Amino acid sequence: MKLCPFGTHRVIEPKGCLPQAAFHLDATPICNENEVLIDVDVLNIDSASFHQLKDANDQDPEKMKEMIKSIVKTQGKMQNPVTKSGGMLIGTIKEVGARFHDQHLKKGMKIATLVSLSLTPLHIDEILDINMTNEQVTISGTAVLFDSGIYAVIPDDLDEKLVLAGLDVAGAPAQVKKLVKEGDTVLILGAGGKSGMLCAYEAKKLVGKKGRVIGMLHSEKQKDLLLSNALVDDIIIGDATNSIDIYNQVDAMTAGKLCDLTINVVNVPNTEMTSILATKEGGIVYFFSMATSFTRAALGAEGVGKDVTMMIGNGYSKNHADITLAIFRESPMMKEIFMKKYAS
Repeated sequence: MKLCPFGTHRVIEPKGCLPQAAFHLDATPICNENEVLIDVDVLNIDSASFHQLKDANDQDPEKMKEMIKSIVKTQGKMQNPVTKSGGMLIGTIKEVGARFHDQHLKKGMKIATLVSLSLTPLHIDEILDINMTNEQVTISGTAVLFDSGIYAVIPDDLDEKLVLAGLDVAGAPAQVKKLVKEGDTVLILGAGGKSGMLCAYEAKKLVGKKGRVIGMLHSEKQKDLLLSNALVDDIIIGDATNSIDIYNQVDAMTAGKLCDLTINVVNVPNTEMTSILATKEGGIVYFFSMATSFTRAALGAEGVGKDVTMMIGNGYSKNHADITLAIFRESPMMKEIFMKKYAS
């Protein structure tokens, strides 16, 4: 068997494609020479996938366990067949292949994978628990990291579940750090979630006194949390799928100027036009949500004659893990919020 750094040697069906696009992977828990074998502790299912799993199983954790086991048994990986997305994991290194590119990794080290579960060979022996609040699934099982895979060694100074929650969405605040300019008006759709709060924190630092960060929430529940901790300047309450309602609120709040940058981190589909309409001509729309449809975004922008730059949220950005973990180190407030919401 010819070993591929991208993991194509693990693809069973269809042959010739990369693991993320494949329907079925070989998740046999052995370590090839260019791989790392991991004893998995926790899966962090991405928000769009977890939301879909909850709805499909009437919010029943036991039914969700069975569906997750069925998906992994069928595909050899945790890739939601509806959303096509995955998540990431924390585990302990069981074995490092002799030809794996980083021989600094050793047996017994705890790492978080920074590649999607949608391309990670995964074998589940047992699902021990599903945390319905923080989207984390505790399991007994193994996973494989390919030679091209990226990861972070769990630091000693931060709780591992806090690290898992942050690194699951690390690409978002890192990209925001590249995109936001001083004086910008920034809209965050889904500002109350993990990625939304991290993006808001970064955006607030960068827009300065003349800039503005507007957070959109589906309900009043987290309004006080965001405002009292100065994560946003203003709040819009509404349904992100109701494009005209959100557009009218943004239009009124900005006196018709709209937003320089709109960041979409909601976990439901059909929010593309809301992002586009809220953004000014020549502005930027950053779709980090895994529920985004390229077709709806591209044809929708064309349909309303809106010239905006649209970016697909790459889960990887240079130094994204360091940028995200630095937020928890520099902000006791953010660390406390995430510990209560996602690491308990």
